[in-house]
Amino acid sequence: MAIDIKVPQLPESVADATVATWHVKPGDKVSRDQNLVDIETDKVVLEVTAPEDGVMGDIVADEGTTVGAEEVIGKLEKGDGKGDGSDDKASKDKSDKSDDKKSDDKKSDDKKSDDKKSEKSDKSDKKESKSGSGEKHEVKVPQLPESVADATIATWHVKAGEKVSRDQNLVDIETDKVVLEVVAPADGVLAEIKQDEGATVGADDVIGIVEAGGEGKDSSADDKSADKSQAKEDDSGDSDDSDKEVVGPAVRRLLAEHNLKVADVKGTGKGGRVTKEDVEKHVKEGGKKDSSAAKTESSAPAAAGDRDQKRVPMTRLRKTIAKRLLEAKNATAMLTTFNEVNMKPIMDLRSKYKDEFEKRHDTRLGFMGFYVKAVTEALKRFPEVNASIDGDDIVYHNYFDISIAVSTPRGLVTPVLRDTDKMSIAEIENGIRDLAIKGRDGKLTMDDMQGGNFTITNGGVFGSLLSTPILNPPQSAILGMHKIQDRPMAVDGKVEILPMMYLALSYDHRIIDGKESVGFLVTIKELLEDPQRLLLDI
Repeated sequence: MAIDIKVPQLPESVADATVATWHVKPGDKVSRDQNLVDIETDKVVLEVTAPEDGVMGDIVADEGTTVGAEEVIGKLEKGDGKGDGSDDKASKDKSDKSDDKKSDDKKSDDKKSDDKKSEKSDKSDKKESKSGSGEKHEVKVPQLPESVADATIATWHVKAGEKVSRDQNLVDIETDKVVLEVVAPADGVLAEIKQDEGATVGADDVIGIVEAGGEGKDSSADDKSADKSQAKEDDSGDSDDSDKEVVGPAVRRLLAEHNLKVADVKGTGKGGRVTKEDVEKHVKEGGKKDSSAAKTESSAPAAAGDRDQKRVPMTRLRKTIAKRLLEAKNATAMLTTFNEVNMKPIMDLRSKYKDEFEKRHDTRLGFMGFYVKAVTEALKRFPEVNASIDGDDIVYHNYFDISIAVSTPRGLVTPVLRDTDKMSIAEIENGIRDLAIKGRDGKLTMDDMQGGNFTITNGGVFGSLLSTPILNPPQSAILGMHKIQDRPMAVDGKVEILPMMYLALSYDHRIIDGKESVGFLVTIKELLEDPQRLLLDI
């Protein structure tokens, strides 16, 4: 029986999405809650997981296809994905038996030749390791940008004594806003780790030693040697690696939210697999048991496991975000003004030209292209909003670099789209998509993050109806876009249902007066409600 794989529900402000990456192919076996495909919207990437164990059937929507909510993008066959298959099985059994003798004879011949080859390769390997061993290479922190004084060791991907290959990622170095990868300079062994995870380091600091050509432990060898010691832990459910193999990403996420392990939950899925419903049921029943236990044991203030707490050090990015937000609140005279915009003209324009636009420019027509164009035009008319304060001076910028707030797994970042006044809507859409993908994959560079005269943040993709965005220093203003929602509006003395969106402009009152701020926001409203103004420059 085939199960439809559908696009999940999208926020109201997101009309459609793009199929980014299929992680399986037709015919591949999949397990329940396994991530099948990534669906990309303007600012977020959604995972579509398998509803059941089975075999991947047809892929209806290929990568790069524009899709809408609840649209069928693939088929999943339950079970092993085969039909009756009795004829196929019988014919296969006959062919298998007839081929058994040939394969056995071939294996014996292959074994002899393989033995000779292995002897030769062992000798050559010994020669190579002998000639290459002894040379030590320092693993150093790469050069940091001038604005970054130090960095933090985030994650070592190998252990001391393990084999490494040239250009293999050894360690992640985290700065304020980007993560730098440090790769192995040569094939060999990671002989020593000089700086552990969490250590603060500077540019060119030696954090490890790689010995070229040395013989070290292989990760597979470690697994074999640890099998006996891990067996008990696997049975008791203490192994994180086994947890990852048994359950899918959605279940892992739910377990982490409730601080649970796979062994804590009784699985009802195939082969005892823990499903999403099992975790939810466990949490629900656990809450009832705890409450009843609290009633019976009146002398105890709470059950033993109810008041646990987890202390996790803030990441460098989170500390930087916290510091900058606090500075923005304390060091600026921040004020917010609001307005609303009728999005029907732009939505009609998108629905009319989106297919032709995508064919022509190889990117879909979203809302952000219109937002950025309208903001750029408004900045031209109100230069105070495009300015910043530097000490006792006001710096007016004669260029238009707009920061786009992007949500990433590590936190909110604001990469910069440069010279937007010289970009078409297609170039803007492509630029935002590239920044969002780089943010998701942790590939944003310092050049991507530095600069920016004005920020646009779109909380509407997460369902926000109204908010007061906070400034991104040293910028003087930030524009918040929100959820597009149908509301009754008075039009020419009649009530009409229109797709309306709230706009919120937070600005530094030290440099921008109320007249400029309101005029700026009204200009954006007029440009969005009558997109032809963007073409006619009026």
